[in-house]
Formats: sequence, structure tokens, C-alpha cells
Amino acid sequence: MESLEKKLGYRFQDREKLNEALNHSSYANEHRGSLGSNERLEFLGDSVLGFVSAEYLYQSHPDLPEGDLTRMRAALVCEQSLYEVAKELELGSYLKLGRGEEAGGGRQRQSILADAVEAVFAAVYLDGGIEQVRELIIRVLLSRAPAAEERKDYKTTLQEVVQRRSGQSLTYHMVSQSGPDHNKTFLFEVRLNDQPVGQGRGHSKKEAEQAAARDALESAGGGDASAS
Repeated sequence: MESLEKKLGYRFQDREKLNEALNHSSYANEHRGSLGSNERLEFLGDSVLGFVSAEYLYQSHPDLPEGDLTRMRAALVCEQSLYEVAKELELGSYLKLGRGEEAGGGRQRQSILADAVEAVFAAVYLDGGIEQVRELIIRVLLSRAPAAEERKDYKTTLQEVVQRRSGQSLTYHMVSQSGPDHNKTFLFEVRLNDQPVGQGRGHSKKEAEQAAARDALESAGGGDASAS
């Protein structure tokens, strides 16, 4: 636990909170009655993260309207962003998983790692209070993710461009998927009036759709996809 505390930059007064944050439900089920899973901490951590990120964006961008702040927060605290934090912390090596989940690649599964990050945030909050967890979240996620903060919602942008003309139909189609269950790659195609206008890959369907929309916008010169 000491090595993880060093990566977090926080020393726990009660390490049991950190231990609980690393207990996946599959592990807790195999030790029923003696251990709790990290699901309750994940629930709390999601709210703590939501508050800290909202406060951070509110203070950092005093002129932005609510809609823009909401989109920025969604990009900052999405599963992919939390997964990237987990990888930097090497959190997977500290997780306690059940035998089946371990054999199925759970230690690298994006959703499990993202949930564990939220559980760790909650553990820090309960152990050290809001100031400690705020500092941690800003350091490991918010201040280190300018690309995520500025990430555009390419699907919405493309839809807005297409809607400039009436009678336009925009659809997304999965072309292929590859890789193991815990690390799949999806290839999506976006079509305008059933004609392909962009393709994109991602480790989730949403990510691949965003990449396809971005490709369509770039192919149209960064703007008018409806011209194609």
C-alpha cells in the first residue's frame, strides 16, 4: 500500500479505507461475510468527483455558460479519462479480484479500473476530507487533462453542421470490432444520406463514433459536412 500512497501523494490515516477501495465485488463475493466491495465507495466517489470537477470548471471558466461547463465536465470525468488515471497509477496491480474476474482479464478492464479510481477518491475523502481529495483530483485528473477539457463533442458539432440543410440524414454504423473482451477496438463509420463520410476507431463504441464524426468534419475541411 505504501507504493500506491506515494503515487497518490497521500498517506492514509486508516488504510482499511484504501483496502476497501481496491476490493472488487468478485473478490468480496468469494470472501462473503468478511469483506465489503468497493461499490459503495464508488457511489460516493462519483459524487465527490462530480462536485470537485464542477467547482474546478466554475472557477476556471467564469464566462462559460452552463451547457459548455456540463460538456467539459462530461469529457473530463468520463470512463476513458478515469481509465487513463488508473493506468498512470498502475492501479490494476493493486486490485483484489475474484478468480473468475482475474482469469477474464479484469485487471485491465477499463470499467473496473475507472470504478476503482472513483472508489479511491471516496476513500481519500473519507480519510482526509474535501481539501485532500480536491488536491488529489485536480493533480491527477483535472489539471493534467487539458486535452480532455478541450475535447469537442464532434458528434454534436457534425449534427449541427448537417442540420443547416433540410432533408439530411446522419447515421453511425459499426464496421468491425477486434481484440479481447477487456480491450476491444471498435471501428465505426458515419454516413450522410447513406454515403460514408468518415471513419473512426476507439476502445468504446462512443469513442469510435466521436472519432468517426471528427474524421467527417476534418474531411470536409473542418466545417461543412453537408457540402459532401
